[in-house]
Amino acid sequence: MTAVATFPSIVAGIGCRKGTPSSAILAVLDEALEQAGLSGLRPALLATGGIKAHEAGLIAAAETLAIPMVVIGREALEAVASRTLTVSDISLAHSGTPSLCEAAALAAAGEPARLVAPRFARNGVTCAIAIVRGDHDQWMEAPWIR
Repeated sequence: MTAVATFPSIVAGIGCRKGTPSSAILAVLDEALEQAGLSGLRPALLATGGIKAHEAGLIAAAETLAIPMVVIGREALEAVASRTLTVSDISLAHSGTPSLCEAAALAAAGEPARLVAPRFARNGVTCAIAIVRGDHDQWMEAPWIR
């Protein structure tokens, strides 16, 4: 049997207003990581919902960080909605989930994941940090990521 190294992996769920520049997204991501006690670390991936799939600032932020951006389908977001920590009427109206960024982070990270804190919001950007222990490649093969 081959041993698998276990370590905490970070997934950042992101929501933003249309047209938000990558610099604002990256600044809020840094602040969210700092508040979570993860300053100086980088998420393994950025996650968002389908309504933000083509958001230029979000795509550019993932490219700047040289990490994948995954788009989580509505069903997968709804499946983890009960595990979110924040309830936003705006998020419910636009994405059908209490918190798009929290649900995206949880869905992308998988079942063992947990949010380290409620979402962080500033300057039109919301960011949630989920942490998971285990093989970090597990999310790239997960069926809910499309």
